[in-house]
Amino acid sequence: MNLALYGTDQPPAVSEEIRRGEVTLHLQDGALRHIRVGGVEIIRSVAFLARDRDWGTIAPTLGTLTRDNRDGALHLSLPMRFDTGTARLDVDVVMTLGAGRLTVHAGGKASGDFETNRAGFTLLHPIERVAGCPARVTHANGQVEDSHFPELIDPWQPFMDIAALEHRANGLRVHCALRGDTFEMEDQRQWGDASYKTYNRPLALPWPYVIADGEVLEQSVEITWQACQTAPVATRPAPEEARFPEMALVLDATDAGRLAENPGDLDPVCPQRLLCHVDAAKGPAAPQIAPFARAQAARPDVAYDLELICRFDGTQTPEAELQAHADAVAASGFAPASVLVVPSVDRQSTPPGSEWPACPPLAEIHAAAARAFPGLVRGGGMASLFTELNRKRPPLATLDFVSHGLCPIVHAADDLSVMETLEAVPHIARSARALIGDRAYRIGPATIAMRQNPYGSRTIPNPDAGRVCMTDDDPRHRGAFGAAYALGLAAALAPFDIAVWTPAALYGPRGVVGNPGPLPQVLRALSGIAGQHVQEAAVRDGLAVLDAGTTRLRANLTPQDGHGLMPYGWSGGMD
Repeated sequence: MNLALYGTDQPPAVSEEIRRGEVTLHLQDGALRHIRVGGVEIIRSVAFLARDRDWGTIAPTLGTLTRDNRDGALHLSLPMRFDTGTARLDVDVVMTLGAGRLTVHAGGKASGDFETNRAGFTLLHPIERVAGCPARVTHANGQVEDSHFPELIDPWQPFMDIAALEHRANGLRVHCALRGDTFEMEDQRQWGDASYKTYNRPLALPWPYVIADGEVLEQSVEITWQACQTAPVATRPAPEEARFPEMALVLDATDAGRLAENPGDLDPVCPQRLLCHVDAAKGPAAPQIAPFARAQAARPDVAYDLELICRFDGTQTPEAELQAHADAVAASGFAPASVLVVPSVDRQSTPPGSEWPACPPLAEIHAAAARAFPGLVRGGGMASLFTELNRKRPPLATLDFVSHGLCPIVHAADDLSVMETLEAVPHIARSARALIGDRAYRIGPATIAMRQNPYGSRTIPNPDAGRVCMTDDDPRHRGAFGAAYALGLAAALAPFDIAVWTPAALYGPRGVVGNPGPLPQVLRALSGIAGQHVQEAAVRDGLAVLDAGTTRLRANLTPQDGHGLMPYGWSGGMD
């Protein structure tokens, strides 16, 4: 059963619901999730986390949970151990839930020099009906700042030096006090998470850093709440008219050679386009381009979009490098329908406080691209995620389209967190639309697994087919879960008039050829509605609904039977 649902025999994480009076919450892998008061979610999560030098999450070994009721409150205590191979961090987390108050305290000690990018509490605020709401920040010096949670996604930290954070939404005033370190907030929606994240240790400080052998760590989070009058928050509407996008599948030069020998490999999905990845930073472009010409000769019925990763390393001017690439395209006989030009250095994230890597100005790059590829549809943006696009915005005057990718396993990889990222997709699309105006908007690649890690030196290996952050091979892509996620992503994107989306590769661990799950069938149904008017598209109550033209598609986004569908099941066709 697990293999069919998730592409792996490893079972999903176990979540325990805890109820006390009007408060409900879930305990999962040592984290408190979905803290609700009277059915209203006030906090998405409180968790003690540790990250490695590549920002991978270090999975803790959990001890025995103890609990008792005393002094009119529920007390939970959980030992956690984080191992790096050369050192460990032992932490005792104590949670106390009483009337109108939740306190979480952590005390830890390092054995050996524990290297980490971050170790401490993260506090997640939800985004639905919270984005845009009033907020009050108390800083370490006691000064108070009145502000709002960002409505559009903030490229940098909206709040810094947080000693306490209060927001008013959904009829409640929620106050969070943080102690034991310097905390700040990032707008986690730009990575695809459905939350604002408050975390310890400012990003402007060096990382990785070391918690020395024998060093003691102590932090706490205290959350209180009370009823108050709040006003609803307005959000910017999606475009009034939208057509469902054309579908692309991504492939590299090796894949293109394989397609040239097996042109029928496109038939199970029937995409309208192929996203052709050429990385000049890894080697000469000409040998990478030639196989695409052979693939195009074998399958001339689809559009070929060139994703061109350029060196721009100072050895040539942008003009000279781009002209050399254009000459290689012409010499090969390859005829791309469009070209997306991306500097190689922009595949790596530039965190707040970091120096921008050496790179010619984007205006110069795209002006040179216009001269090298005259008459060709040209795009800019990022081959990585919206995060980088939001921080380094392209010059729109010389561009026909703007593109970025999506990945739901940057910060968390459990099943619930992956599906929750679908809540953030409309926020990303709305924010991107505010940036790019009427330029065509492309998404891709957008797979569960990560093609390339913008935040570290590698993607994370996954030999045991687990649920691993920032891995390039997620088994759920090959199960019913992956198909349901793809249909949910389609429904979340559909209202925003996306021109092209790339929900899979053709081959490999993120591919459709040889995929034993229902993903190829779902993508075939979605490719069949490309260009159709979108009548309804929504993700709500664990169900994705997409009506376009005369086709109605639905997917159950939960592991239980629901909405007349099996766990992670889907239905399509006339309804």
